[in-house]
Amino acid sequence: MASWARDGAFPPDVMDRLCRLVDLDPALTLTTFDAPAATTALRHADILITGWGCPRVGGAVLRAAPRLRACVHAAGSVKRLLDPVVFQRGLTVSSAADANAVPVAEYTIAMLVLAAKQALTLSRQYGSTGRMPGVPPAGGLLGATVGVVGASRIGRMVLARLTDFGVTRLLHDPTIPPEQAARLGAEPVDLDELCRRSDLLTVHAPALPQTRHLLDDRRLALMPDGAVLINTARGSLVDTAALLRHCAGGRISAVLDVTDPEPLPPGHPLLSLPNVHITPHLAGAQGREMRRLGEFATAEIDRLLNGRPLLGAVSAGDLALSA
Repeated sequence: MASWARDGAFPPDVMDRLCRLVDLDPALTLTTFDAPAATTALRHADILITGWGCPRVGGAVLRAAPRLRACVHAAGSVKRLLDPVVFQRGLTVSSAADANAVPVAEYTIAMLVLAAKQALTLSRQYGSTGRMPGVPPAGGLLGATVGVVGASRIGRMVLARLTDFGVTRLLHDPTIPPEQAARLGAEPVDLDELCRRSDLLTVHAPALPQTRHLLDDRRLALMPDGAVLINTARGSLVDTAALLRHCAGGRISAVLDVTDPEPLPPGHPLLSLPNVHITPHLAGAQGREMRRLGEFATAEIDRLLNGRPLLGAVSAGDLALSA
């Protein structure tokens, strides 16, 4: 992993806990698998701890690590990190995606609250005019309809956190039955109906060939005037050109932590629209939050060494529906 990822996920107390479990040189952080130090370390490694900045783990890495039996990822998705050969070799794989999901869900709730009050847009108006804006006629989250696209781990956390906000919760996820959606506290609907009914729509689906431009021009047109789209999932789920057209006239607004392309090129018109707010893919663990990732990975290694089930276990089949 990158040095900054190691320092964030494994502050001294977490690193000390990890070193009590395994034989580890805390001074060694591999940022490439080609260096001599990596060759030596891999030759003796039983467990590979990865994180943000890790090169792809494929056949060459496995050939250099004949003893390797587990890969524990102190970050989110392993989809782009692990070659299928890792699973074919029979390695145990774990990800701290559950831990990384917490700040994304928190970010989403924060943006839902702010967007429902039109706080971000009104803040820009206030800063440019110096005048107090009028009270939005439909401001506030209470009584709003929130549509959640995708009952992923983040989508489920968002649904759970919305319980106390007095909103109507809609859910579209074709992979879960209606009774499961009901247990999550949401009304299951098809995507067109969700778009038509949602005052605020938040996206938590994986990036798959079949979900590319899931929210295209037609579905964005279904959203009510004044609705807000929030995307913390993957930029490719939303048709960027179509979103620009719908936001440029002020009909709907957007809060985007991910874009397509990412980053947007300098001067892209979405960056300057007063009703579009773009953050640089920061909804996941940042700064002090990153210790959750190291704590999760350390606890997983403890469970692995003691023969207990892993909470973040990832199978090859999971990748087909993961972000």
